[in-house]
Amino acid sequence: MAEKIEMIKKAIKARGNAIIAFSGGVDSTTLAALAFEVLGDKALAVTIESPLFPGQQLKTAIQTACEIGIQHKVLPFSQMSAPYFATNTINRCYFCKKAMLKTLLDFAEKLGYDYVFEGTNASEIKGENRPGYQAVQEAGEKVVSPFIELNVTKEEIREIASNLSLSAANRPSAACLATRIPYGQPITTEALEKIEKAEEYLFSLGFTQFRIRMHENLARIEIIKEEIEDAFRKREKITRHLKCLGFNYITLDLEGFRSGSMDEPYSGRKPEEPETVNKEKT
Repeated sequence: MAEKIEMIKKAIKARGNAIIAFSGGVDSTTLAALAFEVLGDKALAVTIESPLFPGQQLKTAIQTACEIGIQHKVLPFSQMSAPYFATNTINRCYFCKKAMLKTLLDFAEKLGYDYVFEGTNASEIKGENRPGYQAVQEAGEKVVSPFIELNVTKEEIREIASNLSLSAANRPSAACLATRIPYGQPITTEALEKIEKAEEYLFSLGFTQFRIRMHENLARIEIIKEEIEDAFRKREKITRHLKCLGFNYITLDLEGFRSGSMDEPYSGRKPEEPETVNKEKT
């Protein structure tokens, strides 16, 4: 791992200076920490403040940047104005990422930075539907993905973060609020606010990793399997609160939390064959 870390640092140093797209998640935090170690004041972490990202996530990003010691700026930006984004087609992430990268590139040019680093890793580009990464590939040589260049996986990034004693090392993966809305259902500011408030409430109840998927006015709660029983015990207060937010129906997904569940109808994923009373698992 020490050798891979040195390779990443060498790739960063070769660029001379950079803005780091910084969400506060483990990928961008690890990239920012390494960039700060190599480039010092020639590295700047920039967090996009957007309706798509929960307020708590912004606070975490600010705290994490302070922990690293890197210069940090918050840049307001709304993807809702990006062409084709709010219609929420299956390539929604392409339009979002394209608009974000243009905003970051313009900001970098304004401040005199030559590159924008972003934290896509080698584990994320597997699979068929990766429209966000397509936007990265089209952005040109000024947008750099060091973890892709050097084939660094998510597992390796967490290991590097642990080696660097970063608080983000075991931080659960986060995703923008648009991922809670199924393709074809328009994305609105009101829907995003409703989802954010609902998830803030679940967090206040002690749940650690979950999503509230919004199907029209139905809330489908995905929660890690270890916490499903607790969610069931607290079902009355959860139902009451979410209905006060404007949801008509509240459901608990029996499959539990899983990233990318909105892509399942398009991925060919099939459920496991159900067991019968007389059938033993092999």
